[in-house]
Amino acid sequence: MKTQTCLQTLLDTKFVHFIDAASLALIMPIVQRAFQDRSTDTRKMAAQIIGNMYSLTDQKDLSPYLPSVIPGLKASLLDPVPEVRTVSAKALGAMVKGMGESCFDDLLPWLMETLASEQSSVDRSGAAQGLAEVMAGLGVEKLDKLMPDVVQTASKVDIASHVRDGYIMMFIYLPLTFGDKFTPYVGPIIPCILKALADENEYVRDTALRAGQRIISMYAETAIALLLPELEQGLFDDLWRIRFSSVQLLGDLLFHISGVTGKMTTETASEDDNFGTAASNKAIISALGAERRNRVLSGLYMGRSDTQLVVRQASLHVWKIVVSNTPRTLREILPTLFTLLLGFLASTCPDKRTIAARTLGDLVRKLGEKILPEIIPILEEGLRSDKSDERQGVCIGLSEIMKSTSKDAVLVFSESLVPTVRKALCDPLEEVREAAAKTFEQLHATIGHQALDDILPTLLKQLDDEETAEFALDGLKQVMAVKSRSVLPYLVPKLTAPPVNTRVLAFLSAVAGDALTRHLGVILPALLSSLKGKLGREDEAQELCNCQTVILSVEDEVGQRIIIEDLLEATRGADPGLRQAAVTILNAYFARTRLDYSTHTRTLLSGLIRLLNDSNPEVLCQSWDTINSITKKLDASSQLALIDDLHRDIRSAAADVMGQHLPGFCLPKKGVSCILPVLREGVLTGSPEQKEEAAKALGGVIKLTSPEALRPSVISITGPLIRILGDRFAWTVKTALLETLTLLLAKVGIALKPFLPQLQTTFLKALQDSSRAVRLRAAEALGQLVSIHTKVDPLFTEQLSAIRNAEDSGVRETMLQALRFVIQGAGSKVDPAIRKNITITLLSMLGHDEDATRMASAGCVGEMCGFLSEEELKSVLLQHILADASGVDWMVRHGRSLALAICVKSAPEKLCGKEYYDTVTETILANATADRIPIATSGIRAIGYLLKYNLRANGSSSISQLVRTPVFVSSQCLQNQSSDIRLVSERVLWWVFRDPSTPSMEANLIKPVLKSLLDNTKDKNTSVRAQSEHTIVNLLRLRQGEETMQSMTAILDSASNDLLSECHRRSLKKIASLPDSNEEIDDTILT
Repeated sequence: MKTQTCLQTLLDTKFVHFIDAASLALIMPIVQRAFQDRSTDTRKMAAQIIGNMYSLTDQKDLSPYLPSVIPGLKASLLDPVPEVRTVSAKALGAMVKGMGESCFDDLLPWLMETLASEQSSVDRSGAAQGLAEVMAGLGVEKLDKLMPDVVQTASKVDIASHVRDGYIMMFIYLPLTFGDKFTPYVGPIIPCILKALADENEYVRDTALRAGQRIISMYAETAIALLLPELEQGLFDDLWRIRFSSVQLLGDLLFHISGVTGKMTTETASEDDNFGTAASNKAIISALGAERRNRVLSGLYMGRSDTQLVVRQASLHVWKIVVSNTPRTLREILPTLFTLLLGFLASTCPDKRTIAARTLGDLVRKLGEKILPEIIPILEEGLRSDKSDERQGVCIGLSEIMKSTSKDAVLVFSESLVPTVRKALCDPLEEVREAAAKTFEQLHATIGHQALDDILPTLLKQLDDEETAEFALDGLKQVMAVKSRSVLPYLVPKLTAPPVNTRVLAFLSAVAGDALTRHLGVILPALLSSLKGKLGREDEAQELCNCQTVILSVEDEVGQRIIIEDLLEATRGADPGLRQAAVTILNAYFARTRLDYSTHTRTLLSGLIRLLNDSNPEVLCQSWDTINSITKKLDASSQLALIDDLHRDIRSAAADVMGQHLPGFCLPKKGVSCILPVLREGVLTGSPEQKEEAAKALGGVIKLTSPEALRPSVISITGPLIRILGDRFAWTVKTALLETLTLLLAKVGIALKPFLPQLQTTFLKALQDSSRAVRLRAAEALGQLVSIHTKVDPLFTEQLSAIRNAEDSGVRETMLQALRFVIQGAGSKVDPAIRKNITITLLSMLGHDEDATRMASAGCVGEMCGFLSEEELKSVLLQHILADASGVDWMVRHGRSLALAICVKSAPEKLCGKEYYDTVTETILANATADRIPIATSGIRAIGYLLKYNLRANGSSSISQLVRTPVFVSSQCLQNQSSDIRLVSERVLWWVFRDPSTPSMEANLIKPVLKSLLDNTKDKNTSVRAQSEHTIVNLLRLRQGEETMQSMTAILDSASNDLLSECHRRSLKKIASLPDSNEEIDDTILT
């Protein structure tokens, strides 16, 4: 308290003389102590006293106290209380002025350092204020020396924000300390302030705003010429923060000039309520001049349409306060405003173009449509500009004008507007065309269909002009992008009319969106027709690329369904060109589409597999590639789900080709790999039912494919089949797998050589299976496998051993069948000693108690006869097959008769030689007339084999004796009491004449057989009756024509002729129209 009282007393004292050294010795300790006081007032008074002291003392007397006073003064300069800082700053300034800079060596560096302090804005503010006062104390020379560095540092963007903030604070205090002397620096510091107004840090923006307001408050009248250009430029800056701050500062300037306060509220119901007065208007005009006032107000008015809300609000606030009548003011500033607008419309900054466009729309709303005659010509002129940005801006402006104008007004000016839009749509610059499309959208929204009629035909015409085609095409694309639903119905009929313009369709479809789907019914036929016309030509690839672009643009489910269904429908047509075009487009679509088409996969594969039988090689390739594109994208579960349908489609394809190969599966370097992954997945990972189905489908594929086309896929097919066959699955799965492997062996035998050991092991194991069906299939497979075997002896030995040791008769009979098939395939390769052992074993089984074993072993003996040496054959024939049968058990005789029949079937040339022929014939006839039906049927079959061989070898003359023998005509065969013998006789004759290549008999030899068969058509037994009709069809060659029947009617009696014609009418004609059966008559092969 005492310090404060002393200080107050000192302040109140009037000094009329200098203070000497002794008096200073009394005063200075009090001042020094005061700077350490906590009281704000005490520190403030101490600073004031120090500030005044320099004028009352001698410099040399005060110097000793400076080191003890300066620290306190520095501390006060950084005081949180603004008043203390102000007084301290002035004290420093006064001391420096009074004592000179030399007494304060470290003061300026300390001030500069504190000015850039990161600690607190208070420190920076105190340092700035102190520095300003010190510089003022040192004079203008110091200002001139330091200012370039201050301005340069404040303008830098790569320095820390707190440093920038400190330097900009200088601009708040320097005007106060220097007054008018600071005027030369107002211009250079305005850009620094404006740039800082856009800073990302709020405290820097606040400092800059205060600096700006200080400049305006002090230099409004004297520095308008310096300040206004910078603020005007700021109004139109690309950065919105600068625009916002410029509006604020301009407002302060205008308020200052017009003498109104800007602190009132301007929130009213209407944005056109004004608070300005005529006097304020006059003040602004007199201060700025009419031209500058117009520019400033134009900038403010454009600010009302800014992209940023804060700028719009600030501009509206200033406008309302300084403008007295909006419409009148707008008319006054209109020329200036339009000049600025065109500049904005031409700007590269999107924000500026938007602001200008909005302002235009606002102008039309404010001033009414009567200003359109003034605006439209200006915009038309703008479109002729060399500057692309200006042309783009004109389009944006036109859109905004039309948004704000009635339909009638637009129609009035449509003569001017339409050519403008039309021209802009074909502009060389894409941005202009894009803006023009939006203008077109607005034009269409305002005047409707007329916009299409006025603009689109011209654009379409310009597509034919090489110079403008590219721009016109893109113009159309831009229009489509904004108005596809309205434009497409107009364009599609024109583009799909012949000649179809697929190039334009492709270009436009990319932006058509969902609207394209509605027109697919017209577009797809047009694409097909166009592509069909260019197939095989050099421009086919480009045409296909265009078609592909169109269909890939369709991205909705409905559109996808239409594309798939319509193109598949086209592939079913009779026109080969359209079929090729349709499948080519399908292939192009599925090679690239990213849409999920899983719901259509079954339909697609079905239609495409059908196309693999097409006569056009190109259709085959395209279909194959499409199937491949689809199947390679399927996951495992999708593949498995397709197996049943795929098998059905393969069966259907097999029915169409009627035993031939399917052309699409026989393409070079393609083969069956397009569907193999699906079937392979089914075999490997499917359920038992799916495995069976996949194996059967694979078998179907093998039948339909040529050996050459199958070879590349052999490994992919065989591996999975062997692997799954080794696992425990139901007999149905195993039989399907074995059947497929058998078919594969038959097709590409030698290609499976690498799998020989695994296959042999697998088949032999399957021969021991509990299921008879599996064993029979394994026997067949082994018969096929042996053809690629080079060392067969171990296989024969193993089989013979298995037959001898077999306890189960069912297993034994299938083992025997397997042996028979192996003999067929490799009887010539086996070692004679092993062959002898086999023959002995088989002959011992000819009289076996069990029918199946007896029949199977007889089949083996018959097959083996074809591979025996002359000596071995003679021994087997004379001692066994042709030996005297009297006193022999009927079972042995039955076995021998079966063996003889198969021997005649498999080696007829050996048995029909002179050495054995008579004995063979005699034995066969004896067997055929035997009492035992099984022996008789064997004999009849042997007659059939002999008859067919003789017909083929020597023609009909050689068997006249055989036919004339009463065997065939007597009641023992065709007229036998036993219906079994009658039936077998008929079936054998049917089999003999089934093959059209077998020569027919002479008419007199056919006659007795035919009469017997005609009698059998009235037989009580249904089977006999039905078979007799089938036999007559083959005997008379009715499938090849009716010539033989006509020749027979000439030599038959009338009763037989009547019976024949009745039978022909009733059933023969129908039977002849159907394909014949391919059944075998050999009953020794187990089924």
